[in-house]
Amino acid sequence: MSMNYRKGVESAAALLHGHVRYTPCQLSPRLSQATGAQVYLKLENFQVTGSFKARGAAHKMLSLSEEARDAGVVAASSGNHGAGVAYASLTLGVNARIYVPEVADPAKIAAIESYGATVIVEGADCVDAERIARAYGEAHGQTYISPYNDLEVMLGQGTIGAEIEEQLGSVDAVFVSLGGGGLISGIGGYLKAGHSQTQAIACSPEQSPAMHECLLAGKIIDVPCFDTLSDATAGGVETGAITFETCMDVVDQSLLLSESEIQEATRLLIEDEHMLVEGAAGLALAGLLKTAESWRGKRVVVVLCGANIGREKLRRVLIPS
Repeated sequence: MSMNYRKGVESAAALLHGHVRYTPCQLSPRLSQATGAQVYLKLENFQVTGSFKARGAAHKMLSLSEEARDAGVVAASSGNHGAGVAYASLTLGVNARIYVPEVADPAKIAAIESYGATVIVEGADCVDAERIARAYGEAHGQTYISPYNDLEVMLGQGTIGAEIEEQLGSVDAVFVSLGGGGLISGIGGYLKAGHSQTQAIACSPEQSPAMHECLLAGKIIDVPCFDTLSDATAGGVETGAITFETCMDVVDQSLLLSESEIQEATRLLIEDEHMLVEGAAGLALAGLLKTAESWRGKRVVVVLCGANIGREKLRRVLIPS
């Protein structure tokens, strides 16, 4: 990724100032001792809406013309992206319609509605809901906000990388959960453009390894995905996604983690670090724990991407069957 990309992220950070939180990046003495690395946790679980997604959504909306904002925005998401778009639309006074699939968790729908967005339950799954949302946006002249396949969204997520650099200087590695690839593209792209030795480590659940398999294949392919504790990273990669090329460019290592590894890391964060986190945050820590031997004596950051864990999944984490 180029220095122009860094400039883009720095502009995004200036634009986002006051709209989202600048989150702490703190040393974990326990994890440092357990791994032999200097382990820092980037606390996006403290972000507004409880997830990093608020950054990309708000940056996209702030980048729109006044006319586009007046026309309103549309998105599809049953979770963190939907809440991020709804929050940004509330704070910026933009009308938002969020399509959620019929299988969506009622608690997540309530969270999106709590920010004042119009929620429409339609479509058998996320792919369906996304298709309907795009069609509605096109028919009504409204901007569709993708969860990851959008440069402005990616630059917004990249502001996490800019904060890490301000907080720690250069680091040896950053562990990031991998779904559509917007988060690792944003953070890795920024950090590596300034510090070529920084490694971007992508962490995917074995149950839903869409981008991981696309990277192995060297092209976007259809990958079967199943239920996972890391529900925020679940789902496929759409054809032509810009994040595929950036992930090919930025990702140094792509790891697959089992459900028990994700469960154990998530439980550890909740019990030992006293952090409420969702499975996707545990996923990134699971990646570090699995490869800890390689990082002895190094400075590493684990991005805790969100806190939005449902009651049922929290029970699964704390009381494994």
